Amino acid sequence: MRAACNWLLLLLLLCETAILNIRTSLTSSLSCLALAVGMLLSLNLQASEKMAQEIAERTKPVGAVCIEGEPCAAQAASAAKPSGPRSGEAIYSASCTSCHAAGVAGAPIFGDVAQWAPRIAKGVETLYANSINGINAMPPKGLCMDCSDEEIQATVDYMLDAAR
Repeated sequence: MRAACNWLLLLLLLCETAILNIRTSLTSSLSCLALAVGMLLSLNLQASEKMAQEIAERTKPVGAVCIEGEPCAAQAASAAKPSGPRSGEAIYSASCTSCHAAGVAGAPIFGDVAQWAPRIAKGVETLYANSINGINAMPPKGLCMDCSDEEIQATVDYMLDAAR
C-alpha cells in the first residue's frame, strides 16, 4: 500500500511538471492528471473493501444457536448422548459429588453409614423413586437430566454399597 502511494505521489509530481511546462500540450497534461485521479480512486476502493473485510472478520459471530426441531438440533442431540449406559460411579463423580461429598442442603454424605441408615430403612424402591423424582432440596435426578432411570438406580446402588 505504501509503495503504491509513493508511485502515486511520483505520478502527481510528473503531472504537475507537465502542466507547468509550457511546451507540453494541455491534452497530455489532462490525460496525466486523469490517470493519477483514477489510480487514487482505485487505491481508495481497494482500501475500503479490505477494511470492510477486516471489520466483518472481527465482528463475525463466535457461535450459533440451535433450536429444537432444526436439523442442527438432531446432530447436537446425537453427539451429546452417551454410547451406552454409564456406571453408577461415573454418574456419581460427574453429577452427585457436589452435594453428597459435603452434605449440602441435607444430602446424606457418601459413605456415611449413620446418615444413610434411616434412608435405607425406607427401602431401596423408595430411594430409587426419591432419586428419580426428587425430594426436599434434591431436584429430580439430581439435575442429571441426560441420565436414564436405570442409570440413576445404578448410582443409588453405588452410593448404598459405600454406606453399608
